[in-house]
Amino acid sequence: MSVNPMTYEAQFFGFTPQTCMLRVYIAFQDYLFEMMLVVEGVMLKKLDGIPGCKISPSKIRKCTEKFLLFMKEHFDKLFSKMEEVLLQLVLNIPKNVLLPEDKVQEQYPYSEEEFQALQDELQQLQQQCRAEAVLEQELRAELEEQKAVKAELEKILQCFDGLENICREHGAGNFKESFAFLTQSSKKLQDVLKDVEEKSKKMNQHDQLM
Repeated sequence: MSVNPMTYEAQFFGFTPQTCMLRVYIAFQDYLFEMMLVVEGVMLKKLDGIPGCKISPSKIRKCTEKFLLFMKEHFDKLFSKMEEVLLQLVLNIPKNVLLPEDKVQEQYPYSEEEFQALQDELQQLQQQCRAEAVLEQELRAELEEQKAVKAELEKILQCFDGLENICREHGAGNFKESFAFLTQSSKKLQDVLKDVEEKSKKMNQHDQLM
């Protein structure tokens, strides 16, 4: 069998020419075996009808196998020549012929260097796509986080609105002014507490010296 891959022919036919020839060879070989069995059966019937015939079926089988081997050797030689002719003249696409789906290569030819440049550009675009996909995921995560923060802020605003309404109901005036007053009062209390703590430390130190 031919060792040439014949990939262009496989693209056109949908199968490799070597596969076609192998199937034809197997079909002819099977037919040859079947024909030998038929011939052997006819010979057994004919000899069985001859009185006093001393040729045994085993001897006929040996003769059949010998004849089959002779036929197969000649068949292989003939098939080898037939395969060579078919692969060269029938199942072969000439070098100057382009398939319809490859006509675009004739219209837009490119060199090996240009093809490599296209491959490099393709790899860069793929890397950019992967980077953009990662960035998109990060942005989606950040957006989800912002939504969660917004929800918490809305809860806080609702709480402030509720406090402001309570202040108005109890005549406390503007909530912002009340909140500022509470902040100042809290700071004053913190200062007084700090002053008390310092005086307490000094008194403890004085007691220890006494």
